[in-house]
Amino acid sequence: MQVWIVFLLCLGGKALAAPATEDEVIDEVLEELPVGSNPVQVETGEFDEAIEVEEEIPSENPCLNHHCKKGKVCEVDESNTPMCVCQDPSTCPASTAEFEHVCGTDNKTYDSSCHFFATKCALEGTKKGHKLHLDYIGPCKFIAPCIDNELNEFPLRMRDWLKNVLVSLYERDEDNNMLSEKQKLRVKKIFENQKRLQAGEHSLDLLAHDFEKNYNMYIFPVHWQFGQLDQHPIDGYLSHTELAPLRAPLIPMEHCTTRFFDQCDTDNDKYIALEEWAGCFGLKEQDVDKDLVI
Repeated sequence: MQVWIVFLLCLGGKALAAPATEDEVIDEVLEELPVGSNPVQVETGEFDEAIEVEEEIPSENPCLNHHCKKGKVCEVDESNTPMCVCQDPSTCPASTAEFEHVCGTDNKTYDSSCHFFATKCALEGTKKGHKLHLDYIGPCKFIAPCIDNELNEFPLRMRDWLKNVLVSLYERDEDNNMLSEKQKLRVKKIFENQKRLQAGEHSLDLLAHDFEKNYNMYIFPVHWQFGQLDQHPIDGYLSHTELAPLRAPLIPMEHCTTRFFDQCDTDNDKYIALEEWAGCFGLKEQDVDKDLVI
């Protein structure tokens, strides 16, 4: 498995949260950007349980143009008709590094995402399989409980980080086209604002003060990230699978991640609507604009 992690953009030499020694392996191993428009998350295909992938099969095989989702492989039946069946975990490539391991919501470490999805497929149709999701990157480990005051601090850092990610993209997006022209215009206003808080490590009090004084700078970054995640399908709601590219690399470093996203789902329907997402980041109800997501 090749996981391209560009989640930790070192903006001004600082990460979203204070780095922990055991997590620095993830930073050092993966440095290249994946193809795509959102460098703040792991490549979506690594975690999306619904995305179909094409297998490399000889052209004479009916499976050539038959697609199966992760965890399944194509086989032909007695009438030479292609069908998708669960992959045997033993056929997955062996992992070569610890960062390839993933932790499931069953608190079990899997050698790779291939092993995880093959196992999940075998449990399809069962209560255990329905509840099983990929939780985060890396081996399972103890993650300290998130207390209330830590939970209140989480969106302060996250908002500032999203804003700086967009500014960083704008600065180096001359040829990469990672932002649309409309997006560039919105980020340009943030980039050129003399009151913008520069990237770096700031106290929580300063982050809170900046959000209050420069509130308008944070509206678009919050909407932008929602749009980057809402892809499968684009329906105005974020599922657990759609959140995975953002939350999976973040959980080992920010222990309030799971509780934060759980509390964003205010109606407990297992989906986060745009209004719920914006509310989590402190945006006012009248500033929620679906047009900013597109």
